[in-house]
Amino acid sequence: MKAHTARIVLCAAATLLAGVGAQAAGEPSTFDVVIPLTGNGAFLGSVQKQNIEVTEKVINEQGGLHGNPVHFVFHDDETSPQTAVQLTTEILANHPPVVFGSTISGICNAMTPLMQDGPVHYCFSPSVRPKPGGYEFTAQIASRDQQAALMRFFQAKGWKRVALITTTDASGQDADKAIGALLKDPQFKDMQLVADEYFNPADVGITAQIARIAAAKPDVIVSWATAAAGATVFRALIQAGLDLPTAASGSNMTYGQMTQYASFLPKQLYFGVSAWAAHGSAATDLPAPVLAEQRKFFAMMATAGLHPDASADIGWDTVRLVIAALNKLPPGASAADLHDALEHLDNYPGIDGIYNFTRVPQRGLDLNNAIVVRWDASAKDWAPVSKLTGIPLGQ
Repeated sequence: MKAHTARIVLCAAATLLAGVGAQAAGEPSTFDVVIPLTGNGAFLGSVQKQNIEVTEKVINEQGGLHGNPVHFVFHDDETSPQTAVQLTTEILANHPPVVFGSTISGICNAMTPLMQDGPVHYCFSPSVRPKPGGYEFTAQIASRDQQAALMRFFQAKGWKRVALITTTDASGQDADKAIGALLKDPQFKDMQLVADEYFNPADVGITAQIARIAAAKPDVIVSWATAAAGATVFRALIQAGLDLPTAASGSNMTYGQMTQYASFLPKQLYFGVSAWAAHGSAATDLPAPVLAEQRKFFAMMATAGLHPDASADIGWDTVRLVIAALNKLPPGASAADLHDALEHLDNYPGIDGIYNFTRVPQRGLDLNNAIVVRWDASAKDWAPVSKLTGIPLGQ
C-alpha cells in the first residue's frame, strides 16, 4: 500500500510540474495520457506509449503547438479502473484541456464520469459509446463497425453459421449485444448465431464452452476477448482441434501478441480494422490525403523500428488531430474551446480515413473506414482481404 501511495504522489507531482512548465514561453505544452503499462492491458498500452513518443517527435518537428514543443506524460493505470480514477482525479486538479486514455473500455467508463463536464476525455478504446455532444471522444472505428465489416465479409464468403464467445467484461458484453443485433438485421437474414458462449476474463479453462461451440457446427467463430483472455480462446480452439475461420477483437491485433502466441494461433485468423491496415493494397480505394498520411506513418514506424498494429495507429491519429485542433485555437484555449473545435472538425485526413465529427459525432469514423485483414503467419504481417466496408477483394 505504501509503495502504491508513493507512486500516485510521484505521478501527481510530475503532472503539477508539467503544468507549470507549460505556462512558460518556449517550454513544452504537456498532455496527460492514462494507459495500462502493467497488468493484462500492458500488451496494448506499452505499444501505444512507444507510438505516442515517436508521434511527439513528429509533431515537434512540424512546429509543435503554437511554435512550442509538446510533451506527453504517461500514467500507468495498471489495467485497473480504480487506479485510473485516482490518477485522473490528480490530473484534473491542474485543469487540463484534454486527458487521453485509457485503453480498455471498462477503464474509460470509470474515468468518464469525472469529466462529463470537461475536460475533453479522449478514450483509446473503440468499444465505448460516447454520448453525442458530450466531452468524451473515442478512437478508431467503433467495435460494432469492426464487427459489421466482419459479418459482411463472412456472408460473402458463405460462412453463415456464426459461433460467438465473449468475456463477461464491458468490451465482451458490448460485443455480445452488438453481434446479436447485427445478425438480426435484415441484411444478414441468411446468417445465424448458432452458439453464444461467454467466460470470465480470469478463467484459464473454457473446455465446456468450446465443446458447445463445436457441437453447434459453425462455419466461423468470433472471439471478443482482450489480451490474455484472447489467448485463452486461441489455446482452447487448438486443443479442441477446431480449425475454422476465426475472427478476433481488435484488442488482440498487436504484433507482440501475434508473435508471442504464434504456436497456438488459429490458422485462419481475421480482424475488422480501420483503413490504416489497407496500406499497400492497390485494391482498396483510399483518398489521396489518407494515402499520404499512411506513407508518413509507415515511414515513421520503420525509422523507429516499430511494427504497425492496431495499438500503434491510435496514437498517431488521435494525438495529431487534437494538436491540429488546438493549433487552430488561440494559445491557452479552454476545454470547452477544444470540445467545440473537435465537434466541428469535418475534413481531417488521418491514416484511418477522413475524420468527420459532424457526420459521426465523438468518433469521426464509421463502417466506411473499415476493412478486414488476415494474419499471415509466414510474412508476420496482416494482409488486407477486403475493400472498405468488408466486401471481399475481387468482388
